[in-house]
Amino acid sequence: MPAHAHLNLLGWVSLFLFGVYYRLHPALEASRLAMTQIVVWCVGTAFLTIAVAALHLGYAAFEPVAAVSSLLVFGALALFTLLVFRSGKLAQSVTPAMTAAE
Repeated sequence: MPAHAHLNLLGWVSLFLFGVYYRLHPALEASRLAMTQIVVWCVGTAFLTIAVAALHLGYAAFEPVAAVSSLLVFGALALFTLLVFRSGKLAQSVTPAMTAAE
């Protein structure tokens, strides 16, 4: 069950939210950095799910795999956060100021 929960939250829900955000910001969707973020997230999620399942089955040797894959997922999340804040700054600098007559 813990591996199933990790796979659902990290593999489906989070990727869905990333996809929605990227679809709403087409300039980001086409960037290499966004693709890198998604690939790192997918690799980290796959290894984390396998490691969590192995740990709950009693294979203590998978603890380093879980730790490294958790760091990969965290790094991908940090990269997404960077992309979000950078796209927000770009949108603010491009948005024209409205005058009182408008």
